[in-house]
Amino acid sequence: MSYSFLDLLCLLGSVALFLYGMKVMSEGLQKAAGDRLRSILSAMTRNRFTGTLTGFLITALIQSSSASTVMVVSFVNAGLMTLAQSMAVIMGANLGATFTMWLISLFGFKVNMTAFVLPLIGISIPLLYSKSSKRKSIGEFIIGFAFLFQGLDFISLYVPDLQSNPQMFEFLTRYTTMGFGSVLVFLAVGIVVTAIIQSSAATFAITLIMCSKGWIGFDLSCAIILGSKIGTTVTPLMASLGGNAAAKRAAMGHLLFNVLGTAWMLCVFYPFVHLVQWLTEAVGQGDPTQLQAFVNNIEATDPDTYNHLFDGSLPVGHPILAQVAKLQQSVSIGLSIFPTLFCLTNLLIMIWFTNVYVKIVERLVPSRKKEDDEFQLKFISGGLMSSTELNLTQAEKEIVVYSERVQRMIGMAQALVHVKDGDDFTKQFSRLEKYEEISDRMELEIASYLNRTSEGRLSNESKHRIAGMFRIVSEIESIADCCYGVAKILTRKRESNAEFNEEIYHNIDSMFIAVEAAMTNAILLLRNFESAQESDIITSYNREREINNLRNTLRSANIDAINDHRYQYQAGIYYMDIIGSLEKVGDYIINVVDEVKVLFRSHMA
Repeated sequence: MSYSFLDLLCLLGSVALFLYGMKVMSEGLQKAAGDRLRSILSAMTRNRFTGTLTGFLITALIQSSSASTVMVVSFVNAGLMTLAQSMAVIMGANLGATFTMWLISLFGFKVNMTAFVLPLIGISIPLLYSKSSKRKSIGEFIIGFAFLFQGLDFISLYVPDLQSNPQMFEFLTRYTTMGFGSVLVFLAVGIVVTAIIQSSAATFAITLIMCSKGWIGFDLSCAIILGSKIGTTVTPLMASLGGNAAAKRAAMGHLLFNVLGTAWMLCVFYPFVHLVQWLTEAVGQGDPTQLQAFVNNIEATDPDTYNHLFDGSLPVGHPILAQVAKLQQSVSIGLSIFPTLFCLTNLLIMIWFTNVYVKIVERLVPSRKKEDDEFQLKFISGGLMSSTELNLTQAEKEIVVYSERVQRMIGMAQALVHVKDGDDFTKQFSRLEKYEEISDRMELEIASYLNRTSEGRLSNESKHRIAGMFRIVSEIESIADCCYGVAKILTRKRESNAEFNEEIYHNIDSMFIAVEAAMTNAILLLRNFESAQESDIITSYNREREINNLRNTLRSANIDAINDHRYQYQAGIYYMDIIGSLEKVGDYIINVVDEVKVLFRSHMA
C-alpha cells in the first residue's frame, strides 16, 4: 500500500472541509433557528427517554452515529439544546449505530449519504442568493450539512486504505494468546482503527475479514467492536474544537459515556461474549466461535485450498467455501448482537445518571472564563408554557441574565481600547462580535417568549409588566449595539493608523467607569424592581447626569487639546466617537431605569 504526500494533503483538506461544514452548519442554525426550532428540539428532548429515542431514530435514518453526534454538538454550540438534553440524544445515537451493522449483516448494504451532497448543494445555492435573511440562513445550514457529510466521506477516502489491506493486521496474530491482555490489545486496535478511518462500519468489515482468515477468534473480534465505540467519539471531539465550551462538553460527554460503558463491559467481558454466543446459536445462526478453528484447520491440513479461499479462485459450489460463508454469516450476526446488547444494556444503566454525567463533564471541561462565549437561556425554556405569573417571573430573571451578559460587553469594549497587538485585537474583536450576535438572539428569544405569554388571559397589571419588559429588552440590546459600535470605531482607528495618547486613554477609561457604575446600578434595580429602593433610582439619575457632564467636559477639552497639538485631529475624531457612543449607553441605561420606575410604582399602587 502506497500513501503519498499528496494523499496526506488531501486528508488534511478533508478534515478542513468537515470542520468548515460544521462551522457553516452551526452558524446557519443560529441565524435561522429562532424560537420555533428550539421549541421543536425541546419537545423532542423533553425528557431523557424522548431524547434517547430521538438520537436512535436520527442515527438509524442517516446511518452514521458520528454525523448525528456532530449535529448534536452543533445544536449545543448554537444554544438550541442543553447539555443534559444532548447527553440523552447521544445515548440514543450509540444504540442507533448498531442499526447499520444489522443492515450490513442481513442485507449487505449501507445507505450512502454522500449521494445526497450535490442535490443538497443545488438546493442551498438559490437560497443563499435569496433576499430573505431567513432563507439565506437556511441555505447556509443546508450547505454546511452537505459539506460536513462530504468531509466525512473524503476523510474515509484519503486515510490509509486499511480495509483493502488486511494483511497489515496479520502481525497481530502474535498477540492472540495473552489471555485478557489480548482483549486489551484488540480493544486498542478497535479504537485506533476506527479513529483513523472514521467509520465503525468499516471497522466491522475489517474485523470480519480478520476473523474469516483465522487470525483472531470471536472473543477478540468482539473486543475490536467494543473499541470501535470509543473510536467513533473522535469525530465529534474534532467537530467541537471550533465550538464553545458547551459544544466541547457535549463531545466529552459522548466520550465519557462510551469509556465508562467499556469499563464495566471489560469487567464481565467473557461471560458477556458467551451470552452473545448462546444468543447467536439460539436464533439459528450457529456457533460464531467455530470459524477460526475451521479456517486454521484448513490452513494446517490443506494449505493450497487455504491460499485460494480468499482470492476468489475456488469454484462457487466448493463445499469448504460454502461452509466458510455459513460460518462468516454466524460471526457477522454475532458481531451485530454484541454491540446491540452492549449498547442497550449500557443505555439502560447510564440513562439514570444523565445529571451526574453533566456535572462530571462540566468539571472536566470548565468554562474558559466566567463569561463563557455560549448562548443558552437560563430560565426560559422552549417547552410548554406554565402559568402566566410564573412566565413573567421567569422572563424577569432572564432579563437580569441578559443585562449581566451585556454588561460584560462594556468591560470587553474597554479592554479592546487598550489592545495594541493586531492578532490579539482581532481575537478580542471577534469575541465581542460574537457577544453582540448572542445579544440579538437573546432579545428575540425573550421577546418571543413574552409575546407567547401575552396571548394568554392577563390582568391589566400583567399587560403593563409585559409592555415594560419589551421596552427594557430593546434598550438592553441597544446597549450591546453601542458596545459593538465602539469596537467598530476602534477598527477604523487601526486601519487609519491613528494613535491615542495617555490623556485620551485616561479620559476614555473615566467614561467607561462612569457607564459601568450606571449599568451596575440599573442591574441592581432589575433584580429587585418589586422591592426597589427610591434611593437607588435617584442614584441612577445622578449617574446619568455625571455621564452627560463628563461627555460635555471631554468634548470641550478635546478642542483645546487639538489646538494645542497634544494629539492629532483624526485621533480626536475617533476619541469623540467613542465618548459619544458611551454617552448613548448612558441614555439607554436611564431608559431601562425609567421602565423599572414605572413598573415599581404600578406594583406599589
